[in-house]
Amino acid sequence: MFDEKMRQFKDNAFAPLAQLLQAVPPWFFTVAGLVVGLVTAVSVWQQQYILGFFLWVTNRVLDGLDGAVARQCGTTSDFGGYLDIVVDFVTYAAIPVGLAASQVDPHASSGMAQPLILSLIFLLCTYYVNAASWMYLAAVLEKRRARHEGRLTTIAMPAGIIGGTETIIFYGAFIIFPAHLVWLFSLMAGLIVITIGQRLVWAARHI
Repeated sequence: MFDEKMRQFKDNAFAPLAQLLQAVPPWFFTVAGLVVGLVTAVSVWQQQYILGFFLWVTNRVLDGLDGAVARQCGTTSDFGGYLDIVVDFVTYAAIPVGLAASQVDPHASSGMAQPLILSLIFLLCTYYVNAASWMYLAAVLEKRRARHEGRLTTIAMPAGIIGGTETIIFYGAFIIFPAHLVWLFSLMAGLIVITIGQRLVWAARHI
């Protein structure tokens, strides 16, 4: 929902640091972000939530630096954008799984864990459908050359309630408030469902 404004703000904020780091290949930040994202998932699984939160913030900084450095050096590429989104999806999947695993007591009755597991399944299922809702739509827009001039992402992506900015906020809340994961997972999943609906309406009107 706020991604267009936040991307411009992020790019301006990261520009000085990107200039200092322009000797480092952009893919390094992408791969480093993947490693940090996976370590974040392991940290929250081990209930190291403060460490996990700071690792999550570090992951997002690295995610912003790869594109900022690439633009600073004039080395942006379709492969770079592709690698970035794949790495993001790995991180987005791993952290909720790690959080859910941290809250499930293997010695407790299965009924206690059921709401959390169901909310996790609901969340991950909405990711699956949401990915189809914007990735295939983006492919159609590219095919029709309906590209947004001056955009800072590799592909065209109609906006929705849940975007990158909202994901950062929700994941921060997941890590800070692990006792409320059922409600937080369900809330984010519900908003993603609305986002999918928004894109379907947009697609029906524009393609």
